[in-house]
Amino acid sequence: MSRNVGFKGHVRTYVLWPLFFSILLIIFNIGMYFIDRRAGFITTGFAVVYIGVALFLYNRSRSIVFSEFVSFATKYGQVQKQLLRDLEIPYALMDESGKIIWTNEAFENTLKVKRDCRKSITSIIPSIGKNQLPGIETETETLITHDDRDYRVSMKKVSLVSIMSESDVVETFDYDSFIIALFMFDETEINKLLIENDEQKLAVALIYIDNFDEALSSIEEVRRSLLVALIDRKINKYMSAYDGLVKKMEKDKYLVILKKKYLKSLCDNRFELLEDVKTVNIGNEMSVTLSIGVGLEAGSYLKNYEYARTCIDLALGRGGDQAVVKTPENIQYYGGKSQMSEKNTRVKARVKAHALREIIEGADKIIVMGHKLPDVDAFGSAIGVFRAAKSFGKKVHIVVNEVTTSIRPLYETMVNSGDYDDDLILNSMQALEAVDQHTALVIVDVNKPGLTECEDLISRCKTIVVLDHHRQSSERIDNATLSYIEPYASSASEMVSEILQYISDDIKLKGIEADCLYSGMMVDTNNFMTKTGVRTFEAAAYLRRNGADVTRVRKLFRTDMDAYRARTDAIRNFEVFGGVYAISLFDGEGVDSPTVIGAQAANELLNINGIRASFVLTEYQNMIYISARSIDEVNVQIIMERMGGGGHHNMAGAQLENISLDEARDRLMETLDNMQKEGAI
Repeated sequence: MSRNVGFKGHVRTYVLWPLFFSILLIIFNIGMYFIDRRAGFITTGFAVVYIGVALFLYNRSRSIVFSEFVSFATKYGQVQKQLLRDLEIPYALMDESGKIIWTNEAFENTLKVKRDCRKSITSIIPSIGKNQLPGIETETETLITHDDRDYRVSMKKVSLVSIMSESDVVETFDYDSFIIALFMFDETEINKLLIENDEQKLAVALIYIDNFDEALSSIEEVRRSLLVALIDRKINKYMSAYDGLVKKMEKDKYLVILKKKYLKSLCDNRFELLEDVKTVNIGNEMSVTLSIGVGLEAGSYLKNYEYARTCIDLALGRGGDQAVVKTPENIQYYGGKSQMSEKNTRVKARVKAHALREIIEGADKIIVMGHKLPDVDAFGSAIGVFRAAKSFGKKVHIVVNEVTTSIRPLYETMVNSGDYDDDLILNSMQALEAVDQHTALVIVDVNKPGLTECEDLISRCKTIVVLDHHRQSSERIDNATLSYIEPYASSASEMVSEILQYISDDIKLKGIEADCLYSGMMVDTNNFMTKTGVRTFEAAAYLRRNGADVTRVRKLFRTDMDAYRARTDAIRNFEVFGGVYAISLFDGEGVDSPTVIGAQAANELLNINGIRASFVLTEYQNMIYISARSIDEVNVQIIMERMGGGGHHNMAGAQLENISLDEARDRLMETLDNMQKEGAI
């Protein structure tokens, strides 16, 4: 066998070195003959003896050295194999299909398999599928849980091509196969430490009392301190149960620091403090409500506090009585079941009116726009802003892409009056061409950029004003110079009517303009039956003094026979879900503005005894529009937010794309069912 085996590499060089020296000795011997013949003979004799001995030793030791190498290699392989058997990390070899070829003791003990197990890894560890084995990629990793331990399983391809090509036993032809080496790293303790470290992170919360002054004013003065003490006790006791640190910053504001691990319990209980604080009653006519903003996982305590400030602004902008939790990934809302109480003071309206006046005076041109498919409130409030800007001699444009059925009577009355410029109403393209560096944009009746008539105008204009009465959501206009959002207001027309009273003493509305504002208030309040307060009627009285004619407005908004029949069909075909929700499907055929009919039908369905909320789904322009209405028992805004829309407490809506009426109804029913199970409604 040794005759057929040769050495190579450094070993071959080392073994053949005496033979190389023999060649040098022969050359030396030849040189000696030229110097001295006798010396040459002597050198020749020495060379013959040396070469003979070298050849003898080479031939004799070759088999011995080879045997020693074979013995070393065998022992080395056994040592390696034993080391792998004793390796503390579970290790296994598999074929291309995932069938186990070889395992070590740690693998056998961990997965409770026998040494000669030849099963597929997918049957031993069901969480590892065939698609997770290395294929095109050379290495894959997956996380599994086994016997309450967490493992990171690493699988690597080991090519057999190079191994087989160097083999002296097997010859390969286009051979492309591999085996898979599997390692299981126990990361249970690391994961526990990571979770514990994550749970120890601090979250920052801000708690504001929504109606502090109003609640105090509803009880006698000697009992006010007791009410404050009871509220403080409720907040401190609730947060102390979660190891929270509470610091009262102002009479109605609290700062709370608590660990992240307790926040999950707060969210699971949907912030019971919101409902618990309403039970504080020592004779106060008005229940106390809170707004809570929580920020966490922002990377720093200061950033968490900024998140909390953003959340509290969102909670207040959405009407209060709710908690908002913000992380870098998303924003979650809890509560918001009660309506926001109306504030009798007009200080805020006066301050916003003065700020709006400064913006108008500093601009050369004013562009006003509402939401897509504008309703009477959007159009009426836009006309109110137009009159305010005109009183300061500014050029004004109103963006309207489609004149819907609801605004057509007012629109045609204004156009036919001849008192307004031809370029007062522009579409989106014309408005974008009219924008310059000194243009101010006023957005009315909407605070979501995606729902505006022309979203590109928001990025084109440096000065932006937002006037809206809908509750805010995470999607909002962040770069607004002036933002006046009051969810307690009945309509944007009411807000603009108040602003007109403070922005200038010289403003005089024309009759048609007063009609537009009055119509917006009338439609959004369902003829002053829902969401009306003292300020609503005061604004209506102001408009009446400026020439608004109730009879004329009523005549303008009478529906034609086809629209009336369509509305009755939508009402007649409703179904009741959950015993308290009325849902109707309306295909919108035969009418110009089916979304308006849908909204009117939703209002009518609330007149049915036992119905807490109504939903009318309308198909229009390859989209499904949902009109949601309630009186006071259900917050339809949070329902519509789950559907991708929004609004306010008793009047909201959503728009769904690439879906049929039946699919939209099923999604709505599923949303209602889930929210009832969660206790969100």
